[in-house]
Amino acid sequence: MPRFLIVLSVLLSLSSALHAERPNLIYILADDLGYGDLSCYGQSTLQTPNLDKMAAEGMRFTRHHAGSTVCAPSRCVLMTGLHTGHCRVRGNGPGQLQADDKTFAEELRKVGYKTGCFGKWGIGNPPPIDDPNRHGFDQFYGYVNMFHAHNYYPEFLIRNGKHEPLRNKLYPDYRDYSTGAKEGAGVAEVAVDYAPHLIADEFFSFVERNKDRNFFAYYALNIPHANNEAGREKRIDKNGLRVPEVIDSAKRRSWPVQEQGFATMIDQIDSDVGRLMALLKKLGIENNTIVMFSSDNGPHQEGGHQMEFFNSNGELRGMKRDLYDGGVKVPFIVWGPGRVPAGQTSDLLSGFQDIFPTMLDLAEVEGGYPQTDGLSLAPTLTGHPERQAKHEHLYWEFFEQGGKQAVVKGHWKGIRLGTLKNPDAPLELYHLKTDPSEENNIADQHPEIVKELATIMQREHVDP
Repeated sequence: MPRFLIVLSVLLSLSSALHAERPNLIYILADDLGYGDLSCYGQSTLQTPNLDKMAAEGMRFTRHHAGSTVCAPSRCVLMTGLHTGHCRVRGNGPGQLQADDKTFAEELRKVGYKTGCFGKWGIGNPPPIDDPNRHGFDQFYGYVNMFHAHNYYPEFLIRNGKHEPLRNKLYPDYRDYSTGAKEGAGVAEVAVDYAPHLIADEFFSFVERNKDRNFFAYYALNIPHANNEAGREKRIDKNGLRVPEVIDSAKRRSWPVQEQGFATMIDQIDSDVGRLMALLKKLGIENNTIVMFSSDNGPHQEGGHQMEFFNSNGELRGMKRDLYDGGVKVPFIVWGPGRVPAGQTSDLLSGFQDIFPTMLDLAEVEGGYPQTDGLSLAPTLTGHPERQAKHEHLYWEFFEQGGKQAVVKGHWKGIRLGTLKNPDAPLELYHLKTDPSEENNIADQHPEIVKELATIMQREHVDP
């Protein structure tokens, strides 16, 4: 064999070896799951044994935060690494990612990862039908438009920018969405194909097909969000949490039908995690895979579901659409045998903007990728917390319902309400370590802290 071919063969072998050392990456995102909805985070009525096992065998974070308090901006922060003072999509109203908005999926694909997104994309309103494929995903199956994802029994799903019909049929008077902003949304009169099950099967199939190469799989659930298109759940006796079949037990039989549906969704999420762990072990790739699990914002109270029924926000104040911790503090569990230390709990202050640099560090992507507002959590996740950079603060803005801003710096949290109509609105101040429920506004006792946090709010907001 000619010498140059021998050299080339050696280089290719080295490249393959380095490539094999990179971990597969999986990110699972629940929709409107509260901080208190998992038993490993204090849930006492419902049980989540597979997620509990994932936490016991990996790392559980207690100060992790979603990108926003509703889905579209939160998912934008997750994908782009920019907080809501800087990112493109800042609410559930009109807005879309642009060509120059880079996602970490694009960066992973550049270094050879096969990328797949399965479930609810929901970034912007209304996004192009092939938006996930435009922003870094080789394969997509699910809902592109967030309003479409409000229906568990839609008439179609999207596969790589094309409609794929299902056997479900909406009530005829719910099909007139002339603007396209709510394409596919509504309530099914004929409910045959349960989309969360179809999406799960596509996700697991992607993992199995790519077992012999590096992959990134984004499993973006649309449960336990409510099937809540503008009150139209009245057609189904206000049961906005429809599932194919509830788990029948004497205990659950006495619950309202909506809470039976909610509990069944939590069961499904947990079951999917168990199914994934079993599949990774069956394929022999569990030691070369890192799995992350979180939620896009705090718990909802829609479709007839009552947040207090399962104490979904735990001791936290607020829920979805709030910037109190109940709206933005979320579970975050990371599992990776042989890579992520087992049985660890971290109180590191972190948020969705950190996922972009974390993924790229775990994938050993060298510098040169876009600047973000995040910090890589890789040192903590790989057992080197002494090397972990720390946030000076986290920032949120949500300019709906009159406008809201929030900052966490250390254990201080400032919240300003009514900022859209009145940028000089007073700032509420809480000390989260001594007052995790944000019950005692102590702004009048610490004017210097109030001034500091107000300055951060002003600095971090950049007009989109």
